[in-house]
Amino acid sequence: MRRKLKTKPKIQPDYLYESEKITKFINYVMEEGKKNTARKVVYSALDMIKEKTKNENPLEVFEVALKNTGPTMEVRSRRVGGANYQVPREVRPERRIFLSMMWIIDAARAKKGKPMHEKLAEEIIAASNNEGDAVRKRENTHKMAESNKAFAHFAW
Repeated sequence: MRRKLKTKPKIQPDYLYESEKITKFINYVMEEGKKNTARKVVYSALDMIKEKTKNENPLEVFEVALKNTGPTMEVRSRRVGGANYQVPREVRPERRIFLSMMWIIDAARAKKGKPMHEKLAEEIIAASNNEGDAVRKRENTHKMAESNKAFAHFAW
């Protein structure tokens, strides 16, 4: 018998932009439970995006960046007959958003010498222009899936 599906908690939209994606992004930026610090970092990064791009709504730039960094295919490891195969799989929409947010954050954290909000703003702007480390990560993921297409019949 199948077990019940887990109900996901409803996420409250953030108070400044009324966006659930921004709330999720703040939660992913947060470290050690310091949500106020994460909010300041994300909001100042969005303000910086507004200044640099001369765009009225930085949320549009953020959405484009998420769309540009979200992978459509990824590889999953599968053990068949004593050998591990990298099996290409399609990425679910929720996971696509999660991966694109995490790749943007990781790329920003990897840079050195600037405050986090500046690094985050630069990475989001670069991702919206189809450049930067997060987009490169997506391209590498797609290349891996493409090169392992021969093992697609092992998908479960």
